[in-house]
Amino acid sequence: MVDVLSQILRLRDNDQAQALSGQRDEYLRLLEEAFGVQIVARGLDLIINGSDEAIAKTKLALENMAEFGSNLTNHDVYYAIKLSANGDSLPLQELNAGLVVVTHRGHRIRPKTAGQRRYISAIDTHDVVFAIGPAGTGKTYLAMAQAVASLKRKEVERLILTRPAVEAGEHLGFLPGDLQDKVDPYLRPLYDALFDILGFETYAKYREKGIIEVAPLAYMRGRTLDASFIILDEAQNCTPAQMKMFLTRLGFGSKAVITGDITQVDLPKDKTSGLIEVQKILKGVEGISFCFLDETDVVRHPLVQRIIQAYDAHDQKTGKLQS
Repeated sequence: MVDVLSQILRLRDNDQAQALSGQRDEYLRLLEEAFGVQIVARGLDLIINGSDEAIAKTKLALENMAEFGSNLTNHDVYYAIKLSANGDSLPLQELNAGLVVVTHRGHRIRPKTAGQRRYISAIDTHDVVFAIGPAGTGKTYLAMAQAVASLKRKEVERLILTRPAVEAGEHLGFLPGDLQDKVDPYLRPLYDALFDILGFETYAKYREKGIIEVAPLAYMRGRTLDASFIILDEAQNCTPAQMKMFLTRLGFGSKAVITGDITQVDLPKDKTSGLIEVQKILKGVEGISFCFLDETDVVRHPLVQRIIQAYDAHDQKTGKLQS
């Protein structure tokens, strides 16, 4: 039988107490559920009841949460819990040093996990970066933010954003309009990220001047892209030939980021994903970095992490996991 112990954690002030508790003590309830403890808030004191190990992990989680300051979010709490369960402290100084860009609304875009920080660092130090991981890990958004930052610093002259026009498990049939109207639905996630970072007016101005280009992957053939920041999104839906075509477009002064999730390939079953194959072909090539993100880097709804874990477990059980 595990002895139930009790420890008191004294908080700094009322602002910190309110931030760590969350609305209606929701963050404290998350800690209780995660570590099997009971937490009672009395003024600036948090009384933690549970086993010695559970109390230690809860205190570490609270310390990690405190590092985020008053801007604590649900994702921050889940990430702090995840770190604490493994006995790790939050690398806050490392994350805070990773400011990427400030959006048109004044929002400061930073990496939110250690994995995202490694990803940003890889983009800073390599000309070609592959970001491979599940949905919600910030692969595309952070690449877009880094691209905009490079453009503002005049490190590149234009941004080129592309993805293969492959339907995600369904047939859209005939789409009305001109060629741009037909491909826009496939490129919508890229537009959304640009609007969020730049604002529509700035985006429209850059697009009109040719500083920003958003186009299907097929439009890249035969081009040489100098002084550009190029992002290939949804790269798991590239064939090996398309991947080679894209990678050989890179010109002088350019940088390329290739993002994708190899568990969500929408190609016909008889076709190999170029993103899977390229890992074997380019492994160890100088100037190229592969960054692998996982469910701990998910920054969407916390349920997304559990969905990803459930699908991974199912794939491993049924032998469907791609490698």
